[in-house]
Amino acid sequence: MSTNNESINNSNVNMFNMMDDAFGRMHDDDDDDQDTIGVQDTMWGGDMTNALRVDVDSYDMLLREAQNELYLGCNQYTVLFYVVELIHNKVDNHMTNKVIDKMLAIMKKMCHKPNNVLESFCECKKILKGLGLGCENIRVCYYDCILFYKEHEKKDRCPVCNEPKYKDSHYEQRKKVPRKVLRYFPLKPRLQRLFMSRYTSEDMRWHKEKRVNDPNTMRHPADSITWKEFDQMYPDFIQDPRNVRLGLAGDGFTLFSNISKPYSMWPVVIFPYNLPPWKCMKNPFSFLTLLIPGPKAPINEIDVYLRPLVDELSKLWENGFQTHDKMIESTFNLRGTVMWTINDFPAYRNLSSWSTHNKLACPVCNEDGSYTKLRSKYCHIGHCHYLPMNHSWRKNTQLFNGRREMRHRPQEFSGNDILDQFNYLVPHKFGKHDSNKDRKRKRNVEELNWTRKSIFFELEYWSKLKIRHNLDVMHIEKNIFDYLIGTLLNTGKSKDTLKARMDLQDMNIRESLHLKLNARNILDKHLAQYVFKSSERKDFLHWLESIKFSGGYAVNISHKVSVDEGNVLCLKSHDCHMLMQRVLPVGVRKHLKKKIYGPLVELSSFFQQICAKTLIVSDLDKLEEDIILILCKLEKIFPPAFFVPMVHLTVHLPREAKLAGPVGYRWMYLVER
Repeated sequence: MSTNNESINNSNVNMFNMMDDAFGRMHDDDDDDQDTIGVQDTMWGGDMTNALRVDVDSYDMLLREAQNELYLGCNQYTVLFYVVELIHNKVDNHMTNKVIDKMLAIMKKMCHKPNNVLESFCECKKILKGLGLGCENIRVCYYDCILFYKEHEKKDRCPVCNEPKYKDSHYEQRKKVPRKVLRYFPLKPRLQRLFMSRYTSEDMRWHKEKRVNDPNTMRHPADSITWKEFDQMYPDFIQDPRNVRLGLAGDGFTLFSNISKPYSMWPVVIFPYNLPPWKCMKNPFSFLTLLIPGPKAPINEIDVYLRPLVDELSKLWENGFQTHDKMIESTFNLRGTVMWTINDFPAYRNLSSWSTHNKLACPVCNEDGSYTKLRSKYCHIGHCHYLPMNHSWRKNTQLFNGRREMRHRPQEFSGNDILDQFNYLVPHKFGKHDSNKDRKRKRNVEELNWTRKSIFFELEYWSKLKIRHNLDVMHIEKNIFDYLIGTLLNTGKSKDTLKARMDLQDMNIRESLHLKLNARNILDKHLAQYVFKSSERKDFLHWLESIKFSGGYAVNISHKVSVDEGNVLCLKSHDCHMLMQRVLPVGVRKHLKKKIYGPLVELSSFFQQICAKTLIVSDLDKLEEDIILILCKLEKIFPPAFFVPMVHLTVHLPREAKLAGPVGYRWMYLVER
């Protein structure tokens, strides 16, 4: 019986800790005694404003529910504890709201009277909303034309495509059911709560007061070029170190990890960079702001869904909002800015409005992109044009793409250059309805790969930033590893296909790899030097299967290696990250010639240095030169089909590391870790 009571007391302690996390209330070490549970401390100062009084009232309400027995004499459950367990059970077992209503009705009858059992699921949500779990439900046009928001809020039909807002029903309903809903989690209260604890409030000044300012070493985004140039442009913003710098990330995910169902949702996450680098990317400080409904990716229509967030970010920059600072017990006007976004390459297209397909797929090279048309796609070879003009490789025609490379390296495009390119854009009409002819329109040559002018340019400072959208190094590394391992093993995502060999013949290079007719009049694709033989493939996979890693460093990948199929299956980003940097250089050395495995080892070392927690500026300058040589060496080895846009993007990683810092351009990596 005592064990049961201890577990109940521990649950109650956890409940109060959850309230403390939601409201920023922190205990000292000697406050953990159970006698102090539920006793309010001086959480807010005497200069509390009306805006902050809302949080005080919510905290008082939750405190009452956390101490209120479910029924008289019930020592096991309080109202808040019961509600949290009930909602947790609902989510785990995919229960409907109707089932919860029936369960509460049964509980109401079973418990001793009088009791405090709630009557409906709606009442449960009202209680949990005080913990910060509430959100704004904004109705959306079914075809993503508009949000029923602000001036459109009271309309029953979309003014663009005339589609109804609510579902049709033959039955009488108390409340109409919307066809599509955007969940918006306001940013303001969560930024305010960062300053409601004396500990997090102190951390929000870390970038200014405790960061070591070494001009040649980068440990934090505050050491980056973009951060420093922003400080010079807006000196009034940096007068208060509490003004928050934000990063934004978005990506799609499949519900319940079931990739067979064609339905995905898009979360948009905000994280503050004021915090130390070991905190700013952690889960407690990653704020979900938008949950964009499916079933398909929003693509260009993501600007429709970003409207409430951009409106709030504009207010945060222009006017700010009153926030209480627990550390000094006073209020101040908190302002904020979005420094950049971090996305994988498909999401990059959605948020930046630059199409990452076809010949101008690279958003950094822009109109100066280097591309070559193959039989079925464009490849991005010709990295010799990044070399000095007097380099001997520029004149070598047979080792590369069959022509002399005399072009200058691409220029860097500023925000003003981008705004000038937008002048050629035709105004974009949002919506996926069949009546929207703009969706099927082909872009003019002057429009380049721009699909629209991104909504982020409504932010006054956006065009002045040195970098606006970051490439996710983890996503690039994973894809390159998949291409490498597939080509070496001649399985999976191999780039050594029949069409790839025909491309060599079309370009009249590497005659030894051309397809030839055999005695049966069939095209014969003989084994290239960069492809493992059958015995070598089995030996490599057996070796890979036998590797064991210490706990916490990496998962055991033996169950992901299929020797019979000759492939490595279903590797996650961190698995590829670890294999690319630590395992692949050792495994390929035994089976490949030095001129082939040498560039692969150099590529592995490049990713190892670019993913370091501390970056040296002089090392990044050297990496920027080294990656060009590495790609040129790879062009000598692999067919042009290997050089998809993802491989080409490695050229820009050192530059982005200098512009955004060691944390600023690595979101997926830190989240997975």
